[in-house]
Amino acid sequence: MKYSIYTLGCKVNQYETQAMETILKSRGHIPAVEGVDAVIVNTCAVTAESGRKSRQVIRRLKAENPGAVLAVCGCYTQISPEDSQNLGADIVFGSGSRLEFLDVLEKRVLEAAGQGVCVNVDDPFQRREFEVLPAGSLSGRTRAMLKIEDGCDNFCTYCVIPYARGRVRSLHPDTAARMAAELEREGYNEIIITGIEISSYGKDLRPDGKRLYLADAIEAISKAAPKTRLRLGSLEPTIVTEEFCQRLAQLGNICDHFHLSLQSGCDKTLHNMRRKYDTAAFYDATQRLRCAFPGCALTADLITGFPGETEEDHCATKAFVEKCGFADMHVFPYSERPGTPAAEMPGRVNKSLRESRAREIQHIANTMKKAYLEQCVGNTLSVLFETETDGTSYGHAENYCLVQTEAVGLRGLVKNVKITGVSSGNLVGFIV
Repeated sequence: MKYSIYTLGCKVNQYETQAMETILKSRGHIPAVEGVDAVIVNTCAVTAESGRKSRQVIRRLKAENPGAVLAVCGCYTQISPEDSQNLGADIVFGSGSRLEFLDVLEKRVLEAAGQGVCVNVDDPFQRREFEVLPAGSLSGRTRAMLKIEDGCDNFCTYCVIPYARGRVRSLHPDTAARMAAELEREGYNEIIITGIEISSYGKDLRPDGKRLYLADAIEAISKAAPKTRLRLGSLEPTIVTEEFCQRLAQLGNICDHFHLSLQSGCDKTLHNMRRKYDTAAFYDATQRLRCAFPGCALTADLITGFPGETEEDHCATKAFVEKCGFADMHVFPYSERPGTPAAEMPGRVNKSLRESRAREIQHIANTMKKAYLEQCVGNTLSVLFETETDGTSYGHAENYCLVQTEAVGLRGLVKNVKITGVSSGNLVGFIV
């Protein structure tokens, strides 16, 4: 079987795509661009725009591959399976078993089994087990991903992900350690520890009656892959305790880049979002990380124009963002998601104002990023090189800044680079 895969969305989707690719190749199937027997689309639903893009991709790939079996899965199809059917999908799965999804696809293609649409979208709130999928990287990538958690129990008022992914499920730390050790043996120099909400890791695991936490998994992974640097996915500020920071700082291979989920710098808005912290607690988390990892890069997500957000609230957010001094930010205008409490809240902010507020925050974020990059000049950073263009190699430092140097043949290698300047948002330096 010749197949192609199109992926939308987050690192968890990327992880699951590379896992499906690994499984298909192990079964003797061949990735291809043209003349494919099957097209797989791994969809996203985190925003209304993500849903629109998912529909657009399904429609386009159906038109471009009329003779292929079109199989769709992921968060968007979990929430809106009927849309995928109406767009011509032959197989519709949600966010459940990827192994069963591939089994059905193989049967449909190789045995020409059935002509109707196969729909298998389960209830995400039924007790699912954590599905162990192969760890690794998408084709051409130099960093591996290791998914240790799925699902979310937070139910923030703006978010559909709990409805798409279900309850928290965690990979046992012994299994995570075994997979990390294998990735190190395969030659990966960096592992991204990912999940839907990794800060909730372990709440479903109680070996010997004692609950496990994210730090337990990270310690097990670090011990199993001590030569490989570990990069953490998005963290909730509530997990960033003094103990958490101290345990991570002792490991020696944790990348000094931490992405924190902020969403707003206004306490009233955080309360309306049903977030589990206020700005004071968030700021304390940033200070703990900076104390444990001096010079670390802190990045954050933020939503502008949430229902009820006034100009005063927006100004409070701007001031708080500047106080935190992030190295970079992902800023999004609020996007209504049908079925979430926020979609029914009063005080809707018009779309143009949401977008203008996002631009204001992004301008602040760009200024902070420039300041952080300039602080790196003169330092020596450890860089994992990933690409090469016209005699210049590019890679990410442990703080996730993109570094370029005039050299070739470095892809997949980690080198120390003396930073001499900043150019077009990148750090520039020479290999020491």
